[in-house]
Amino acid sequence: MAAIDHYINTIIDQGGHEAQQDGSTSVEAHHLLLAIAAERETGTYQVLTSVGLDHQAIRDALDKEFEHSLGAAGVSLATFALPRPSSAAERPTQMGASAKLALERGFASVSRKKDLRPAHLLLGIVRAQLGTVPRALALAGVDQADLMVRILDTLPDNDE
Repeated sequence: MAAIDHYINTIIDQGGHEAQQDGSTSVEAHHLLLAIAAERETGTYQVLTSVGLDHQAIRDALDKEFEHSLGAAGVSLATFALPRPSSAAERPTQMGASAKLALERGFASVSRKKDLRPAHLLLGIVRAQLGTVPRALALAGVDQADLMVRILDTLPDNDE
């Protein structure tokens, strides 16, 4: 198994753990982002921390996005004091639409699989224009375009 295959499997597996913790029935892009942030020895971790995003900061941004989305529907967490979701009984193995799209965007950014790097997976997640991840990044004050440039700068010969 190639190193990138091992990395992708690790991120998907860890993403499943993140989804289970959230009580989710599928692995979504934000779970993959949390998993990438948990992999401290990769260059993607350094890129994320360079804009102030570690695992906890991403979790906080996702919580803020959840609260903001509820507010848009007229629900205030302060009024209802909702409990944290219960962990799912089993780790989800199904990939949700946002995760599938993120993987597709990441894989499409290289012409050959052997050129695929961990940064491409992160790029596939960050390139989303709609959904939980871009809303959470915006609420965290992260410039998505700047983050994409930082990711691209880590790629050999900027193969993007």
